[in-house]
Amino acid sequence: MTEIILVRHGQANSGASDEAGYDRLSDLGRRQAEWLGDWLRATDPHFDRVLTGTLTRQRQTAAAMGYAATGEDARLNELTYFALAEAMEAQHGIAAPDTAHDFHHYMPQVIAHWAEDRLNGVPETFGSFHTRIITLIDEIAAQHGRSLLVTSGGVIGMVMRHVLGLDTGSMTRMMLRTHNASVHRLRHVHGQLVLDSFNATPHLDARDRAHARTFI
Repeated sequence: MTEIILVRHGQANSGASDEAGYDRLSDLGRRQAEWLGDWLRATDPHFDRVLTGTLTRQRQTAAAMGYAATGEDARLNELTYFALAEAMEAQHGIAAPDTAHDFHHYMPQVIAHWAEDRLNGVPETFGSFHTRIITLIDEIAAQHGRSLLVTSGGVIGMVMRHVLGLDTGSMTRMMLRTHNASVHRLRHVHGQLVLDSFNATPHLDARDRAHARTFI
């Protein structure tokens, strides 16, 4: 049997204005990851491999969960949001918003422009982002056992697009609803990847942890 568990990193430094400033866990993000690690060890703790991207917030999440990574793979790294936002403003006059409410209207515009190759000079094209993620997921799916992949929301959204056949708009809406430190389960069944669960946060179900359900 092949099972892939995708975990989004815990809450990062959401007040940052650039990639470097964003790329570290907040105190709450570290706590979210600790709770998730406790829950995994209490339910089904064994993994044949544990991979993270090379981003600090991804590596910190795995460490706070209590899992030593067996490897790092840059294909699990997030899309370069700040570069996309800068290109969106410079080339189309659409500035990044200041509120979470406006962000949920803004992000689909950014992803749509990116997917249509209407953002020039960005570090990575939408097609390249798709290819690196799907290539990695297909490689992992071809291996037996259970894999834990600690990654980011955009990567998880692209995996959902691949598995469920989503259009770009639907993929973006799933990305926006992906909780920090959430769990997403895939199985390789009858020669194909199928989704078992999306956006689970059982480690945050207790009433006194409701405050810890975050998206950004």
